Amino acid sequence: MATEKFVSRHIGPRNGDIKTMLETVGASSLDALIEETIPSDIRLTEALDLPEALTENEYLAKIKNIAAKNKLFRTFIGQGYYDTITPPVVLRNVLENPGWYTPYTPYQAEVSQGRLEALLNFQTVVLDLTKMELANSSLLDEATAVGETMYMMHSLRSRAKKKAEANTLFVDENIFAQTLDVLVTRSEPLGIELVVGDYKTFEFTDAVFGAIIQYPAANGSVEDYTEFVERAHGTEALVAVAADLMSLALLTAPGEWGADIVVGSSQRFGIPMGYGGPHAAFLACREAYKRNVPGRIIGVTKDAQGNLALRMALQTREQHIKREKATSNICTAQALLATMASFYAVYHGQKGIKRIATHIHAAAGFLSEGLKALGYTQKVENFFDTLEVVLPAGVSMETIRTAALEKEFNFRYINETTVGISTDEKISDAELNAILNIFAKAANKAEVAETAMEDKLYFDSKFARTSEYLTLDVFNRYHSETAMMRYIKNLEKKDIGLNTSMISLGSCTMKLNAAAEMLPISWPEFGGLHPFIPTNQAEGYTQIITELEQWLSTITGFAGCTLQPNSGAAGEYTGLMVIREYHISRGEGHRNVVLIPASAHGTNPASVTMAGMKVVVVACDEKGNVQFEDLKTKAEKHKDNLCAYMITYPSTHGVFETGIKEMMNLIHENGGQVYMDGANMNAQVGLTNPGTIGADVCHLNLHKTFAIPHGGGGPGIGPIGVAKHLVQFLPSHKLVKTGGENAITAVSAAPFGSASVLPITYGYIAMLGAAGLEEVTKMAILNANYLASSFEKLGFKILYKGDKGRVGHEMIFDCREFNKTVGITDGDIAKRLMDYGFHAPTLSFPVHGTLMVEPTESEPLEELNRFVEALAKINEEMKEIEDGVADAQDNVLKHAPHTHMVLTADEWNHSYSRKKAAYPLEWVAENKFWPSVSRVDDAFGDRNLMCTCAPLENYIDEHVEVE
Repeated sequence: MATEKFVSRHIGPRNGDIKTMLETVGASSLDALIEETIPSDIRLTEALDLPEALTENEYLAKIKNIAAKNKLFRTFIGQGYYDTITPPVVLRNVLENPGWYTPYTPYQAEVSQGRLEALLNFQTVVLDLTKMELANSSLLDEATAVGETMYMMHSLRSRAKKKAEANTLFVDENIFAQTLDVLVTRSEPLGIELVVGDYKTFEFTDAVFGAIIQYPAANGSVEDYTEFVERAHGTEALVAVAADLMSLALLTAPGEWGADIVVGSSQRFGIPMGYGGPHAAFLACREAYKRNVPGRIIGVTKDAQGNLALRMALQTREQHIKREKATSNICTAQALLATMASFYAVYHGQKGIKRIATHIHAAAGFLSEGLKALGYTQKVENFFDTLEVVLPAGVSMETIRTAALEKEFNFRYINETTVGISTDEKISDAELNAILNIFAKAANKAEVAETAMEDKLYFDSKFARTSEYLTLDVFNRYHSETAMMRYIKNLEKKDIGLNTSMISLGSCTMKLNAAAEMLPISWPEFGGLHPFIPTNQAEGYTQIITELEQWLSTITGFAGCTLQPNSGAAGEYTGLMVIREYHISRGEGHRNVVLIPASAHGTNPASVTMAGMKVVVVACDEKGNVQFEDLKTKAEKHKDNLCAYMITYPSTHGVFETGIKEMMNLIHENGGQVYMDGANMNAQVGLTNPGTIGADVCHLNLHKTFAIPHGGGGPGIGPIGVAKHLVQFLPSHKLVKTGGENAITAVSAAPFGSASVLPITYGYIAMLGAAGLEEVTKMAILNANYLASSFEKLGFKILYKGDKGRVGHEMIFDCREFNKTVGITDGDIAKRLMDYGFHAPTLSFPVHGTLMVEPTESEPLEELNRFVEALAKINEEMKEIEDGVADAQDNVLKHAPHTHMVLTADEWNHSYSRKKAAYPLEWVAENKFWPSVSRVDDAFGDRNLMCTCAPLENYIDEHVEVE
């Protein structure tokens, strides 16, 4: 094996292992196994047309050259994106640490307590600053979070509003342009009428269900919305506020003047601009709306010993997205970025956050006074950080722009006479004086004498915040780097990540996030760029985006691609909106029926609902395959209104169904388009692709197939590839040229979505090349079939297989029989695996009472064997119950996982030994992972909703009863 090749570093099994694995599988060769797995009529006949693979060293040299093409100017454009300082202790110990970026979404609370605490801190920061009652643990970006707020208010309409068919949403004209763009996209298919105007003169009617205002407004103005909110509430309309979280350290919180929902971005809390993302949005609201909150909520519950424990509250709701009754299709948060933002708040504390906010504001005030002294008009009377400067007669905008570019400064050029300037955390006295001198020179005034800004307030005192925030202990303890480093490490130790052991989840591919791929994302050349700068300052990004779109189009077999959607669910929505626009362009906008197999991910029907379409479910047979006759009947029945067919391939059951092309033809014959869910592209790349199979659209999960890390539940990117006839409809953006000739409006805040993590996928493809990508896919299929064969030898039943007895890249094994014979559930097995140091497989999805396993190509044979050995031992433990050797209730499975606190307690009242509980196999003792809490009480957590990091006694004495 050529070790300088990246593919040999990425793939787990070594050459000598493959023969052993094939013997276990019963295949004569790797190619023979692939032929038995993937139908021959969809196999690619030629290698992908991609550049030759680079070594890690060659790639790092290349990406360094590309990064150098990005110009690191100081940018004062604002509009939701601001330069910030990531504390080095957070950069090194979180963003650059696989212990934080490789874990999965915290569905398994017992091995996720660290991330859960960090996210609970995030919720607390949001609640403290907004003065609301309930917050989620992040959404994708500010614009889409505002879109979610629109859905939320619509679903919360009063009985009278619903009866009146209230369908109008007021949006104040002083909102960020990108946010309005996304609102237009999201409102249209649902028939929600947007009315954009001046909040001061808008008259509420019975038809209006809600209003959205920006605070501070997009022009920087801090407005008194109190009377507006009262008028809205007088007509039973709700008010949502898109707020700058940092400004709330100085300004009266929206919750204190009547807001119902507050949304925004936490980007200013130490998260680089990154040419648009990823950044963690937030949503906070009244406690009464808890059942309508999109995304994840971290809550407090108790474990089996009665100790406090954290978990995702109302978790089932989030996992299954309510399907066709959905009010959101959110399935990916921005957990890693929310975690970083929470550590930023912990590190700085209340005094530090207030100092930073004061610095930002004082800089804007200094500029405002200085510009007025130079003869310029400052339009905004009360402001936090943003000024709108009107040029006097005789001063040319081009003069300002040229002088600014000479200084390597970017301003916002609103029109020929108005310049916008937004200050940030990094701004210095030297920069402030340089800005004033640009304007002085343009007005033919003498150079401004160097002076320093004063920390004082420049807005009316009635806007000044008087309430406390960040008073809890966690925000007042860790202000030295030593203390902070240890706190981060203490939380990290409580979680299983890929740096601990294999995460065997099916459906959500948990593959290696290679260091060479990850290194560039913390470089300032990628982190320091604002998404709305001139494109000639982002030539490095332009190269990555252009080449990546080409490569992904080649891999999917499509004609075009957009990188704008910033999650898989957002990709689904985008694909459906593109299909919708295609039908409209042909005069067939009435087509609104989408056929979806019963086995589909919950986000599929949810996305259909969000796109204003109707779901028709197609049955699956006992083998988990789509029932073709049922599909045919329903396609023909709805042929006049058939919009699309959504199919996951290989299926959600981990099988390459035969007859897939026949399905494609059937849909096309009946006037529909085929949407392929790319969740399982890990089994396709280089061997087949959606274009060859006959699909029209496919979204890709870059955080699954293409090596972007999960980060504990995000970042995710969900680009879509489309066939030639759909390229013209790919999404545009209000502020940056992108998309097709007849583009739909924007689907996310930034033109290229979460651009700063694109170098990870770019590196993954560049270092693997066509041959490497194909080999990776083959190894993913081999690893899965090796586990499937090994499980069967233990007596476990693999629920679904292909026609030739093979699974794809994942498999489902049935645990229902164990429940019948010995009373052991799939959940018991999942929890017991934690005692062996493994994260649980996917639990009860897509079939209740089963475990879904996907090993990925990155896992070595030794780790696969450890996992098999663990399950073999668990099988023995179940046999002990069956034989009466172990008690039916007091056994290692029912009490798993076992914490060190339980095992070292003075009392031990179990019928099994401590050693059996803690060290069931010799190798477990060598590298023991200790779950920090015992089995978590999910029901208690849902009944008693507590979602801040309040003092412990609050959780005992105060809780919110949930119906």
